[in-house]
Amino acid sequence: MFGGPKIKLEKDLFERVKKAAEIAGYTSIDEFVTHVIEKELAGLEDAGSDEEIKKKLEGLGYIS
Repeated sequence: MFGGPKIKLEKDLFERVKKAAEIAGYTSIDEFVTHVIEKELAGLEDAGSDEEIKKKLEGLGYIS
């Protein structure tokens, strides 16, 4: 895509992402991951305040 920083995924998660990207018709795993992250961030950014974002992340189980 844009050659930015790379991330590492556990092998099992990578295989799940790869399968989902193929089934959904994405041209690459990068494209799929970018779309998923952008969608999640948009939902968080709609929350407004940092406190609302923190509550959403807690609700999703990302932080405790």
